[in-house]
Amino acid sequence: MKIIVNIQLKEGVLDPQGKAVHHALSALSFNEVDDVRIGKQIVMQVNETDKDKAVARVSEMCEELLANTVIENYEIEIA
Repeated sequence: MKIIVNIQLKEGVLDPQGKAVHHALSALSFNEVDDVRIGKQIVMQVNETDKDKAVARVSEMCEELLANTVIENYEIEIA
């Protein structure tokens, strides 16, 4: 089963990479962009047929390793 984990910084957490990209876009005259937030996406193949079990297991992975839950939120999708 293919699982996609999207990880984003929580609102209110400073995103220097996003600010740098926003500044660069403005410098290139893409002035319609109001804000940029950078995240990460993890795509994995999981050896599980039960969707609920797969999501629960990947959630454990996020809580222990993949996401810093103090400053990041994550969403799990089954592709």
